[in-house]
Amino acid sequence: MSDPVCKSIEWIGGLDGHVSLIDQTKLPEELVVVECCDVEAMCEAIKVLRVRGAPAIGIAAAMGLVLGIRDYSDRSVGGLLRRVDQVAEYLGSSRPTAVNLFWALERMRNRARAEVRRETASVKLALLEEAKLIRDEDAAMCRAIGVNGEHLIRDGAGVLTICNAGALATAERGTALAPMYAAHEMGRVFRAYACETRPLLQGSRLTAWELGRAGIDVTLLCDGAVGALMQQSRVDLVITGADRIAANGDAANKIGTYSLAVLAQAHGIPFYVAAPSATFDFATSAGSDIPIEERPADEIRCGFGRMTAPANVPCFSPAFDVTPAHLVTGFVTEAGLIEPVDPGRMREVLGDRASCPDT
Repeated sequence: MSDPVCKSIEWIGGLDGHVSLIDQTKLPEELVVVECCDVEAMCEAIKVLRVRGAPAIGIAAAMGLVLGIRDYSDRSVGGLLRRVDQVAEYLGSSRPTAVNLFWALERMRNRARAEVRRETASVKLALLEEAKLIRDEDAAMCRAIGVNGEHLIRDGAGVLTICNAGALATAERGTALAPMYAAHEMGRVFRAYACETRPLLQGSRLTAWELGRAGIDVTLLCDGAVGALMQQSRVDLVITGADRIAANGDAANKIGTYSLAVLAQAHGIPFYVAAPSATFDFATSAGSDIPIEERPADEIRCGFGRMTAPANVPCFSPAFDVTPAHLVTGFVTEAGLIEPVDPGRMREVLGDRASCPDT
């Protein structure tokens, strides 16, 4: 099977090139590819969710840093390093929850520091190389997650997911959707259930579009219908992505994920989280320490340009919630399956792969 969608984000050309990315705010009505030619455009793309999904945000941040330093004209490497720090801080302010963003920026800073004895032109090229490497490594990790998780999906299974943790959220095949793609390629027949994922409808706009395009049987449901679906014994497995996983196994993901985990436990359904090692943040001890992004109230009151609530009604609009580790059956990573969820087992499987950013 060919890749389910074209590459969600990639660098085009040399150092004077640009970043090409799918504008996810336009889906599913139209497939629009936009060009980001400066760091301001990339920061805006991250903030307004043209690019979204923890791994894809990390890639975007790395490439955005290159956009922000490539025109630095001073020949002083020290000055360039200061510019790297300034651009990294600017991009780091775009979204606070996804640890991949900070992980990627710190990796880019480390690469710049490692090149300190070279000329500024060489440092810039090295940073472009690193940004491309981050993207390519993520694509490989997604394929490995698919291989390590496909056995969880048996013939005839019903597999529930929320938001979009597929090719659109990563370099290529996704995290939560990667096992589905791998099982589909092996000829297994199953049904995917995609939660609508309010208020921005990533499940209906992105996941249903992506899975349908790949030829996978997908059924869309309102977020509030999950309990009824499970009550009818139509769900055998839940697989979600994650934006940050704390050292104790608590996992932050799209708002509504915690509710799925509680319902899954109540119905005896395995609940797995698929994520690359960069999403594990051993510097954050527990989910209560994860910063949760608060989105604008009008995403609820006036979603997609139509007023659906009184204009002055207060709204509670966190972008993410945290699922406690005791509700997670296991983590599917590129390094292997972590089951049961235990801090010692997490460190054993991941080793020094996990992220420890200074956020």
